[in-house]
Amino acid sequence: MTDRYAVFGQPIAHSQSPHIHATFGRQEGLALDYRAIEASPGEFLAALEAFAAEGGVGANITAPHKEAAFALCTTLTSRARRAGAVNTLLRKGDRWHGDTTDGIGLVRDLTDRHGLDLRGRRTLLIGAGGSARSVAPALLDAGILELVVVNRTPERADALIDAMGEPGRAITRYWEDIRELGDFELIINATSAGRDRAAEFKLPLSLVNSMTTAVDLNYGEAAIAFTAWARSAGCRNIVDGLGMLVEQAAESFLQWHAVRPQTEAVYTELRTQLAPLAGED
Repeated sequence: MTDRYAVFGQPIAHSQSPHIHATFGRQEGLALDYRAIEASPGEFLAALEAFAAEGGVGANITAPHKEAAFALCTTLTSRARRAGAVNTLLRKGDRWHGDTTDGIGLVRDLTDRHGLDLRGRRTLLIGAGGSARSVAPALLDAGILELVVVNRTPERADALIDAMGEPGRAITRYWEDIRELGDFELIINATSAGRDRAAEFKLPLSLVNSMTTAVDLNYGEAAIAFTAWARSAGCRNIVDGLGMLVEQAAESFLQWHAVRPQTEAVYTELRTQLAPLAGED
């Protein structure tokens, strides 16, 4: 039976992951069976079990399943346990081992590709779902000064911060108080609000200072609304989630195949296809 790999999410038709992993496979001389599988939250577990029964040995997990994937894992990496969310699954016998590579992918994109020093940056994280949980630990480990999380459901933000275990450095604030938060050197959108083409981000300009980098964990059309706000606000750097996508995929590939592929060629190819992001350094 051929080893199979997949990405699970909803929606998933837009996913670039099959192309990315196929490109990585060609680099390393590996013929991969990697597909995109759409599943609603109610269908996810059954779809994953069917995938395993058909020879599935590794999977990427995207919205809205990252927390559900965490719950079904028998073993977890320490960073996945801290995040409470999983984006990479590896089959071990008849059980799943879980990891989150989003955070390390984001940090590698920002520091290595864009040349940003994250140390000492006051950081605003918008959202508290699986994507936010996945990147928060890595941001703290990268040396940011303070992590402030705002979410329309404050209980989820509180749960995220509690999991970080760094009171005083990682804190929550109410969405209604966003105008009173001061300014930040790093603002990250970890919500899916921009997937609505009519979406418009209405964030106060007071969040931005002369050093602010704005990052959307989405890419392509889903990043348009937030990055448009970032341009209008005069952010110094604007970065979407394409680089993080490629870098987290490379980390998943490393776990599955014991080799880390080169990422720059596939990033450049996808950036050309998806059109350059104005304001990106």
